[in-house]
Parts: sequence; structure tokens; C-alpha cells
Amino acid sequence: MPKLSIPTPFRTYTGGTRSLDIEASDVRSAVQELINAYPDLESHLLNEDGNLRPFVNLYVNDEDVRYLQGLDTELKEQDHVRIIPSIAGGGK
Repeated sequence: MPKLSIPTPFRTYTGGTRSLDIEASDVRSAVQELINAYPDLESHLLNEDGNLRPFVNLYVNDEDVRYLQGLDTELKEQDHVRIIPSIAGGGK
């Protein structure tokens, strides 16, 4: 069963849950399963059109889904989906 890791900034919306075993055949289904479990995450992951927000990066194993088939990237039994939000800012 694929595993989905939830980054620290999003754990506020998951009650501290770090990862989920997911029953999804593709990344889109994995994201939807996460949103079904934790509805407050939807606006942080997807825009109004249902597309991935530009500052949210999804990886299947070590590959960015934007360079695969996007949200339609198929998942295999042992795949690991990681959500990596972009971090901006810093100081001088």
C-alpha cells in the first residue's frame, strides 16, 4: 500500500499525523484521500480549479510529479508520496 508523508507545517491540520497508508491508484486519488480525512488541507493543497497550488510540491519516491504525469501519476504498492511545501523568506 502506498504511503503519503505529511510535512510538519501541514500537521496542524491533521492532528499531528505524520503519514498515512493510502489506497490510491494515482496521486490525484492520494491527495483526495488526504483531503477526505483532513478537509482543512484542501485550500492549502489545491487551488479553486482543483489543481495543485504552485508552492506545493509532490514527489513520488524521488521524482517530482510535475515531471511525470502530474496528479495523474500512477502509484504502485511500495511508492512513497511526499508533500513538500515551498518555503520562502529569509533575512539579511
